[in-house]
Amino acid sequence: MCLAVPALIKSVEGLEAEVDMGGITRRVSLWLTPEAKVGDYVLLHTGYAINVIDQHEAEETLRLLEEMMAAADAEEEE
Repeated sequence: MCLAVPALIKSVEGLEAEVDMGGITRRVSLWLTPEAKVGDYVLLHTGYAINVIDQHEAEETLRLLEEMMAAADAEEEE
């Protein structure tokens, strides 16, 4: 299974960007999404921004991921 997570672009230099994912920053490739700009949310997979998404979609996806992590944590505690 593959997973892509939303990340917020903080800066862009050529075809590389610095993104924020819940307080963690990483340098990623914009090779597949050269139209992405500062302030955009992108789906990030293996170091590549594979799609630009809107803020609502990004926030909803992040909320669902947080719910999944909380459910997994609760299951481990049982």
